[in-house]
Amino acid sequence: MIEFLPLLLFFVICLSLLMGFPVAFTLGGVSILFALFISIFGLFDLTLLETIPNRLYGIMTNATLVAVPLFIFMGVILEKSKVAELLLNSMSKLFSKYKSGLGISILFVGALLAASTGIVGATVIAMGLISLPAMLQRGYSEKISTGLIAATGTLGQIIPPSIALVILGDVLATAYQQSQLKIGNYVAKSLSVGDLFMAAIVPGLILVIIYGLYFIFNLRKEDIISTNDSREESFIKLISTLAPPFFLIFAVLGSIIFGVASPTEAAGIGALGAIFIALLHKKLNLKILSETTKQSAFISSMVFLILIGASIFSLVFRGLGGEELITDIFNKIPGGLFGSMVLVMLLVFILGFILDFIEITFIVVPIVGPILMAMGADPLWLGVMLAINLQTSFLTPPFGFALFYLRSVTPEQIKTETMYQGVLPFIVIQIFVLCLVAYFPFLATYLPKIIF
Repeated sequence: MIEFLPLLLFFVICLSLLMGFPVAFTLGGVSILFALFISIFGLFDLTLLETIPNRLYGIMTNATLVAVPLFIFMGVILEKSKVAELLLNSMSKLFSKYKSGLGISILFVGALLAASTGIVGATVIAMGLISLPAMLQRGYSEKISTGLIAATGTLGQIIPPSIALVILGDVLATAYQQSQLKIGNYVAKSLSVGDLFMAAIVPGLILVIIYGLYFIFNLRKEDIISTNDSREESFIKLISTLAPPFFLIFAVLGSIIFGVASPTEAAGIGALGAIFIALLHKKLNLKILSETTKQSAFISSMVFLILIGASIFSLVFRGLGGEELITDIFNKIPGGLFGSMVLVMLLVFILGFILDFIEITFIVVPIVGPILMAMGADPLWLGVMLAINLQTSFLTPPFGFALFYLRSVTPEQIKTETMYQGVLPFIVIQIFVLCLVAYFPFLATYLPKIIF
């Protein structure tokens, strides 16, 4: 019974989260209370808790994590500067002659916005407010309209520079070092967030292309009414609208790829670039800057509080022998690395119903990451697999967060069941791409190797 205490701790935390308690305080608070309780019976060494201040200091001085508030600031200010609205209006006018023009414009702008902001909630809400009325007015079905917008909004998980990839990359880097020490490799090459950015580019592009192909081939004549909208957008005006966010993305990624800047420094470039774009569109004033700063501080505080809670949980979990228990379970799973990966992917997918990607990254990856990499899993391949899986959980009914975001800005006449039906094909596409990357790991590992 004693060896199953780590699983009991995990179960108690999940139960507390289902009861509605805040994630950050639940992770840390329940872990400490659990440790104090079982220490009465001599089952936990309380001196381990004395290391908590050192762990918290390590989090606060982590240079990579400084990129998180900067990327959040970049995303929030682009959202408030109405860049998405300008892009969508220009693209839809240019392609208004084509049946699938508006939908493709939405997919393109959504992917660009995802790369610019990296915040799923902001992208889904912005695209829902801007593009859903236009799609319904053009005669697109409610099912395909809501499905496309929700799926496009989640691209912020996989297309760099993404906050999810920054957090995942930092956690994987630590897990990779632990895995190498476990197998006796003391001079292993370090893993960086930039590596994971490069690894995610090809799978992200594949996902966008398949989304577009599905949308085009799924349209029928009765899905869209004929329009007399003869407005056209000049190509020069479109380029002037597209150029700033494109330049911002290439400046952030390019500075990382060519070794000019670290991910943290690149995030600073992105934040400054976002301010210039807002100024260019004359959408920046003291009120917007104040709102952006407050919202960025709020989101950043949430992320770091969850990280602190997850760090305490990880300490107690390991103190209970959780790492040895998980290793023993993985060693008994038939199929070796393949069987273990299937189990982890299923666990992450299921946890996606009740937890956000931040909590899953901080809770699950530090535990299973070192074990899987010690078994031979490539860290970049593992990171991309986890990112795609976490993205899928955003769409999965009934608890997909992207569905909640879209529901908040969707007209009441559109039923929730319709939204569920709309996202199902895109979930299938994401699972297909996940299987594709699983079978062909070079899709994730080739680009970082040739660049770095």
